[in-house]
Amino acid sequence: MRAAVIEAPGKVTVATVADPAPGPREVVVDVAACGLCGTDLHILQGEFAPTLPIVPGHEFAGEVVGVGKDVTEVAVGDRVAVDPSLHCHECRYCRIGRGNLCDNWNAIGVSVPGGAAEFAVAPVANCVKLPEHVDVGDAALIEPLSCAVRGYDVLSGNLGAEVLIYGSGTMGLMMLELAKRTGATSVDVLDVNPERLSTATTLGCSRAAGSADELDQPRGWDVVIDATGNQAAIQDGLGRVAKAGTFLQFGVSDYATRATIEPYKIYNQEITITGSMAVLHSYERAAGLFASGVLDPKIFISHRMPLAEYPEALEQFRSGQGRKIVVEP
Repeated sequence: MRAAVIEAPGKVTVATVADPAPGPREVVVDVAACGLCGTDLHILQGEFAPTLPIVPGHEFAGEVVGVGKDVTEVAVGDRVAVDPSLHCHECRYCRIGRGNLCDNWNAIGVSVPGGAAEFAVAPVANCVKLPEHVDVGDAALIEPLSCAVRGYDVLSGNLGAEVLIYGSGTMGLMMLELAKRTGATSVDVLDVNPERLSTATTLGCSRAAGSADELDQPRGWDVVIDATGNQAAIQDGLGRVAKAGTFLQFGVSDYATRATIEPYKIYNQEITITGSMAVLHSYERAAGLFASGVLDPKIFISHRMPLAEYPEALEQFRSGQGRKIVVEP
């Protein structure tokens, strides 16, 4: 089969690799669409993945075309979205229900071959069947949505909160959509990319700007969410949190990124600084939300490109063009 392969830091190709075979409790998925994500860029830089080469792609959906001998939950022909999380279920964090912090954490498309290929293998336990009305070519959006759901789990609901989101890429826009549905009084969005920022306006944000300085809110915001991973945005956001407010680090930064905090201010104003890591008990809920129409795929997916152009798609994503880019084998 054909697959994208990150061979070494900075080097990605499309090559012929061996066809996958399912284990006893695994299925083979004929991939319909695979989304590109900031994590893929980190892997390309040599971060996250334990070893290279690797077939990337942790946001994917498709049709089951093969099942292991002990699989009864799905059948050939079923359409599924795949949770990429692979937890060991044995370490302390798995045993206390925090599998996203697993000491032996792995993920499809990160540490084992993923969905940027014609076919991918997944544990049957990670597959969620899609209702008939959901276009399987759109369902690659479920995985990033499940990360956003996890982010709002961490925030624990803030009815009446005034929210500020840094970044109007796919994840920032998803956080906007969820903020609107979790009782926010207002949701402001910042981005230096005018094209992306216009999408936030289309989706109904309260205010859109290139900088928080353009917004009249001297006391700050109850909830500040970084969806960029950018050091300058993070540093600015930490200074925009209102008294008793929360800063959520949602965007994925490079390992070397650093920001400065003010311990006295955190103490004196009872500010919470927290993070949200990947998916935790949120994938099925995200699939349900997606099926209910919480996102409009026509807005979120800006480009569909063939698998053969995966290196070009990754470069386009790196340059900040478009919103969600998916490759279609």
